[in-house]
Amino acid sequence: MSDQNNNKETRQGRKISIVYMVAGMSSRYGGGIKQLAEVGLNGETLIEVSLKHAISAGFNEIVFVVGEKTESLFRTSFGDEYRGTPVIYAKQSFNPEERDRPWGTTDALVSAKHVLHNPFVVCNGDDLYGEESLRIARKYVATLDDSVECITIGYELGKVMPKEGKINRGIFEIDEQCNVLSLTEVLDIDVKKIEERGLCSTSMCSMTLFGLNPSIIYLLEKRLEAFKQDHVDDRRVECLLPVELGHLIVEKSIRMRCIRTNCKWTGITNLGDEQEVQKILQDQHSLM
Repeated sequence: MSDQNNNKETRQGRKISIVYMVAGMSSRYGGGIKQLAEVGLNGETLIEVSLKHAISAGFNEIVFVVGEKTESLFRTSFGDEYRGTPVIYAKQSFNPEERDRPWGTTDALVSAKHVLHNPFVVCNGDDLYGEESLRIARKYVATLDDSVECITIGYELGKVMPKEGKINRGIFEIDEQCNVLSLTEVLDIDVKKIEERGLCSTSMCSMTLFGLNPSIIYLLEKRLEAFKQDHVDDRRVECLLPVELGHLIVEKSIRMRCIRTNCKWTGITNLGDEQEVQKILQDQHSLM
């Protein structure tokens, strides 16, 4: 066997973690923990469904970024191992005398820097990305060699919008080789008037599913420190991971490739959304 093949097998056989950001409580969900809403066919919680997908996709370590109000619940629910897969915890903290909430998803990931030593995938804990999307992310992140190289899974905007209301989405600008040229957070997109924002149903957007090298965390940490200095008197502003990755792309500090997916995405934002998630999972099961 050639050295090249040996190196390839070594890369693909190493530890690949999936990082779930689950530190926050949701005001739009009545102050509850969305990840623990029961949505599965047999009463599984949303995070259990996602973990099942992740383990089937080949991830061999689970990292939960927890907060003050979620840590004990997740440790009680999952312990140090879930279905034979090791579980590690990192804690996102903040000073309640200075802040009303944590510093956002960039801060969440930076909080886990001490436990991430190999390429990993990071995602929201209250989203279901589809097993195939996680499998694709796992496959590509295992091949990352360059310290500034990363990947993301891109969804078509029309497939990740509610039936009504307004949403925020990170919109990709992508070249012909699927390299991400920019990632811009677009706020208050009226789902019935997306053309007015220069978008269409096939615009590629981020649902915060990224494959990164650990070295990129330290680039994000520098941006986070500057963000905190710039917003020292704002008790609620958050430093968002897609936005900061977008800045790193534009300044050419990192290179990101977008892999398109046709998988169904679903998630929980507001009370009652769990019923829609249940229906989607039931429909998917009936098609199997």
